[in-house]
Amino acid sequence: MARLCFDYGHGGEDGGACYNGRKESNEVLSLGRAVAAEVRRHGITVDETRTSDDTVSLGERSNFENRNTYDYFISFHRNAYEPEKARGVETYTYLNPGSKSKGLAESIQASLVALGFVNRGVKEANYHVLRETKAPAVLVEMGFIDNTGDNNLFDAKRNEIIKALAKAILAQVGVDYIELSAPTQSVSGQTLYRVMAGSYQVRENAENQVQKLKAAGFDATIMIFNK
Repeated sequence: MARLCFDYGHGGEDGGACYNGRKESNEVLSLGRAVAAEVRRHGITVDETRTSDDTVSLGERSNFENRNTYDYFISFHRNAYEPEKARGVETYTYLNPGSKSKGLAESIQASLVALGFVNRGVKEANYHVLRETKAPAVLVEMGFIDNTGDNNLFDAKRNEIIKALAKAILAQVGVDYIELSAPTQSVSGQTLYRVMAGSYQVRENAENQVQKLKAAGFDATIMIFNK
């Protein structure tokens, strides 16, 4: 079975791009780990260069990947330029990419564009994590964190993004995506009570609360409600 290496950009002392209370390092960690969980559900091994808000250097990331043999290396990021001046998704490979990395990049790019993101294309770049890793590697920029439209799409379609990325990755390693069985609706009239642990206007605060709950052993996720 395939083995993948997921890399969540920035972290710890390096928050990456920040805008209106949002921090790239937290957003890619949260979404990337959710994609990893979906991929693992299909029997794929996924190793991660970080699993919490830790500082991990570029060298440490590539060294982590180089210690094992992976089918693909995937680095998750969010873009930034000038506030509200750029939008869309783009996926990078190293210079003169092989067919595997280019194929995965094109599949990931198409899956995100289908959800409504502007298509900025598949591009090549001399990024460290693309150059210094052994496996076919891609780096995906999941919209601009300094663009309100991209952020609204990123939030509103979070679950669809997770599913789309998982499907694109699984297809590249020859595994069909399996839908989760829909829960059976109760016919007994039983009342269920949902426990909430806070509501936040700033996504970063919600993500921090989720991390605290998970650290304490509780299953937690973010649900978006529009007033």
